[in-house]
Amino acid sequence: MHEDDNACPRPRRARGLLIYSVVAILAAAAGVGATLAVRQATYASRAQVAASLPATLNDGTVYSEVEPGVVDVSADLQYLDETAEGTGFVIDAANGLVLTNNHVIDGATSVTVTPVTSSRSYQAVVVGYDLADDVAVLRIKGATGLKAVTIGNSDSVAIGTQVLALGNEAGQGGPPTIAPGVISSTGRSIVASDQSSGLIETLHGMLQTSADIRPGDSGGPLANAAGQVVGINTAAGSGGSGMAFAGYAIPINTALSVARQIAAGRLSPAIQLGMPAFLGVLLPDSGSSDPQQQASEQEQRRQTRNASSSGRGCLNGNAGSYTAVPAAIAPAHAGALVDGVVCGTAAAQAGLAAGDVITSFGGHAVTSARGLSAALAADRPGGVTTLTWVATGGGRHTAQVILGVGPAG
Repeated sequence: MHEDDNACPRPRRARGLLIYSVVAILAAAAGVGATLAVRQATYASRAQVAASLPATLNDGTVYSEVEPGVVDVSADLQYLDETAEGTGFVIDAANGLVLTNNHVIDGATSVTVTPVTSSRSYQAVVVGYDLADDVAVLRIKGATGLKAVTIGNSDSVAIGTQVLALGNEAGQGGPPTIAPGVISSTGRSIVASDQSSGLIETLHGMLQTSADIRPGDSGGPLANAAGQVVGINTAAGSGGSGMAFAGYAIPINTALSVARQIAAGRLSPAIQLGMPAFLGVLLPDSGSSDPQQQASEQEQRRQTRNASSSGRGCLNGNAGSYTAVPAAIAPAHAGALVDGVVCGTAAAQAGLAAGDVITSFGGHAVTSARGLSAALAADRPGGVTTLTWVATGGGRHTAQVILGVGPAG
């Protein structure tokens, strides 16, 4: 992406997940700080890692086979005022379909894809994503000459299988970097976190590898010695069982099963097709119907009582870092508490503010913040709906709003 010469460049960061724990091995022992410390302390250079491996996988041969199908993925995080970088790979050249991790595009309002064999970037359509399996499918618009990677069978991967990870390390762009390794375990369950976004997820059935997967590699291909893609690079951290560092990949069979559902337009509780609708309110993660209880849960979770919001203004830029709990809460017995409102959105135009409580959406009663989130997930950008809320002063308001294009994830 090219910034305006007169504008301040947006912060850019490479996306990657760090491991909280390997379930049943480090579930009680590993925390964020410990994982980060282990990861930093055990980094060897990729050249050192490569030198320590048996020479049966030819890095150059595998790279030549896989690299033409690799793309850099750039996610515009409009409401964070940032850009996030990751990797993907083409799985259907005729239809321009790219496979990547959901966490690579988490929070994105638009996505740009750059084939690594080309210097040209293309806008990508978010076909859909699966939050539970951390898989996303993109469609490149207007690209020609794409080459799909060769897909392998992840069910045939065993401990000791040699692999090569390719990715956009540190979001630097250009030719992908490589990380050779071996499969050290299969069927792993992990709890991982993207510390930049706060995303925490539990993933099952993962391939564990000694390949040195790093931030920016997320969404990239993990290939076997035949140049066949057997996994999606996804996370890195503690390996357990005396292994200080490990990379983790989603098996390609699992990822393609999800991708086929998305491409076919089949919804499921975890699958979002296209970009979600966006009202422009920040909501507590609470299932309680009581707005006061929602605020209390947020206060305990965020531990930010000293940062309260009492104004009627909206949030500009970096809305994702907003952690304030409203100082005043509307006198409503049930509904969704508004933690904050993002400028330029439907909610801001309607006049909502922090502390208001939304009681009805689309003619249906809203009984909790999660309930409103579910209703929004079922709607589409551009939809016109009726919103009812109670303001902090006690007044009841109703307005028609046009839903915007929401951040992915």
